[in-house]
Amino acid sequence: MGGFCFKGVYALLVALSFLSTLCAADAVKDLQDKGRAAVDAVVAKGTVCTKDKLKVRKEWGDTTAAEKKAYIEAVLCIVKKPSKLSATTYPGAKSRYDDFVAIHMKNTLTIHGTGNFLSWHRYFTFAYENALRTECGYNGTQPYWDWGRWAANAETSPIFDGSETSMGGQGEKVTHASNGIKPAGNGGGCIASGPFKGMQINLGPMAALGDTTPPKNSRSDGYGYNPRCIKRDLSSYLTQRDATPAKIAALITGSKDINTFQTQMQSGQGVHSAGHFTISGDPGSDFYTSPGDPAFWLHHGMIDRTWYIWQTQDFTKRQQVIAGGTSMMGGGKAQSLEDYVDLEVLNVDGKKYKIKELVSTVDGPFCYVYE
Repeated sequence: MGGFCFKGVYALLVALSFLSTLCAADAVKDLQDKGRAAVDAVVAKGTVCTKDKLKVRKEWGDTTAAEKKAYIEAVLCIVKKPSKLSATTYPGAKSRYDDFVAIHMKNTLTIHGTGNFLSWHRYFTFAYENALRTECGYNGTQPYWDWGRWAANAETSPIFDGSETSMGGQGEKVTHASNGIKPAGNGGGCIASGPFKGMQINLGPMAALGDTTPPKNSRSDGYGYNPRCIKRDLSSYLTQRDATPAKIAALITGSKDINTFQTQMQSGQGVHSAGHFTISGDPGSDFYTSPGDPAFWLHHGMIDRTWYIWQTQDFTKRQQVIAGGTSMMGGGKAQSLEDYVDLEVLNVDGKKYKIKELVSTVDGPFCYVYE
């Protein structure tokens, strides 16, 4: 009887835990739904972003198999397109995909821990989505990875399960140490399965952590040609600790100003770090070259979605706001809404934008929402 009672209590605790997670997940969606009316009101009055032009970004698990395959095809296509960067300045940038890695590398120290972190990556992710559409015939939108939805099972989620409709699976199991941020996981080697098995990164490394040992780049700036497989060490350690539905909802509701929101998001136990180091490996653990892993874009889609939801909770007061400096190393001037975001060869229609033009998903060059 005692054993039966223990099992019964255990089953009850598991059920309660599941219900708690489910309710927290609903809390994030409730916040999203709550803010949608304010966005729709702006779109209704819009002259550039109108209802008929509005695009919807969806979570990877909510897209159809056909939509997943179309996105994957477009990514594999952009990997085969030639680079538009100077071969002299960026000899390691061989593909159009490499252009995104190189531009991120170039700007790394001025786009993290800075006032433009959110706006710069919003435009960067949009530019990637646009390249997939205009250069590779993709008709969909940029999907995102809801960390909280798959917090307990990253490896078996539809994002990383290694199926033909995933972003590739776990890395091959190799003996490796902890990277100092999370315990060593069950991977560590080259992506072992899925459509991105065999995909390589050509640039870097610059700051890869100790769970991987990529060959050193021939140039100190990391722009030399250094082809190698993409390695991953997926685990759910950080998503369960730092990116549960409850933690995401608390970040949104507990941040009353932009400085609090972006600082908490980028902290050592924030959702930004949790997503990157859940992937880990090379280039996943290298904050210079992390866009080299195609899962980067789903992660930053969720970063943008979280900011979007935070903004919609007080839409009129949370657009033209900024805080922080212009260098993650400190010093320099304060970031301004008048500062430009210039992605060079990645700029959509060749245009750079002021930060103030990039703060709304339904204004400036943007016209999309999340669901």
